[in-house]
Amino acid sequence: MTSIRRILVIDDDDDICELISATAESMGLHCIATTEAAVFLDALTPDTALIMLDLVMPEMDGIELLRILGQQQCKVGIILVSGIGKRIMETARELALAHGLSVVGHLEKPFELEDLEAILKINTQPAAPLVSRPRTKLVIEDTELYNAVERNQFILYYQPQIDIPTGRVAGLEALVRWQHPERGLIFPDDFIPRLEGLGLIDRLGWIVANRGLSEVSKFKDKDGVTPMLSMNVSVTSLHDLKFPDTMAALIAKHGVSPKKVILEITESGLIKELTHTLDVLTRLRLKQVQLSIDDFGTGYSMMQQLQNIPATELKIDKSFVQNMHGRDSDRVMVQKTIEIGHELGMKVIAEGVETSEQLAFLRSNGCDLAQGYLYSRPLPVPELLVWLESYRARHSIV
Repeated sequence: MTSIRRILVIDDDDDICELISATAESMGLHCIATTEAAVFLDALTPDTALIMLDLVMPEMDGIELLRILGQQQCKVGIILVSGIGKRIMETARELALAHGLSVVGHLEKPFELEDLEAILKINTQPAAPLVSRPRTKLVIEDTELYNAVERNQFILYYQPQIDIPTGRVAGLEALVRWQHPERGLIFPDDFIPRLEGLGLIDRLGWIVANRGLSEVSKFKDKDGVTPMLSMNVSVTSLHDLKFPDTMAALIAKHGVSPKKVILEITESGLIKELTHTLDVLTRLRLKQVQLSIDDFGTGYSMMQQLQNIPATELKIDKSFVQNMHGRDSDRVMVQKTIEIGHELGMKVIAEGVETSEQLAFLRSNGCDLAQGYLYSRPLPVPELLVWLESYRARHSIV
């Protein structure tokens, strides 16, 4: 026989406590509801299946309780309840996640009975068995990494970047993969941090740049127009005063226009050794190389420096794009990033676009470019050539 699932509720309103208790009991759940923090904490046991927590309470508020639950390493799913507004609710959710807690939903007061029943039903169902196991982290020896760099075992996959108004393929982002001779294809998360730790990330950067610049001409359209080529730049490169000259020479060697090259830099890379960074970035722009600020909005001091960075493009982080229809704060971040980018004379590209609904929102807000699985996953050269031919034919683009 399935055991009765137990939920724990704290709310400053006795009537709300009674309503939740009655609803839970009618659904076959065992509910303990209280207005007192001490009673709530005493009632929290290992068999608790769900917590409903009011943020606004007179003695100990919900934020304090979240801190205590975090200190206790509580693993129970939490539903946040409040009538104080979505923005504070979302901030509380982020705080809970920072404490290592699991927020599984929220209810805004005043809520309807059917909303309460729905959220209880969803979050008190027995967990389905996992179909797949989490991917185990690869154990890679330092010597393998050194050999990979020495023997140039890296290849590039490319993800198309689409001009939203015209539907044309405007650019390609180069994404590195390690083609291990025995293990097969290895993805960046398994080797980029290790290469950074070994001081090899700059050498990888030059391998990527050399390969990308040598391959980009393969992707010309029927008019002979080469797409933009976007490549990531390491923080180390941004501090190397010789980097602009070396990059310009490599671009010229491959016969590519520097105007067709976009170097993507992260916010975190911009705020370290700012004098050297501004020197490097400004000289790259003097050489007509384009600059993109990647993952915009995920850093903390970008707004302070943004006006001084000679970037030509802002890239909206995929976390905002993918959550913008569920969270007001993410929607506003997307809208404001587009506005800021345009006001500073930059193009704006959204990454992680997966649905037509997301694309429609970006189009209505004037976003310039889109990148994501709605169009294509990253592809190796042979598959990308096939995809480009098919895409251009489907969209009557030469």
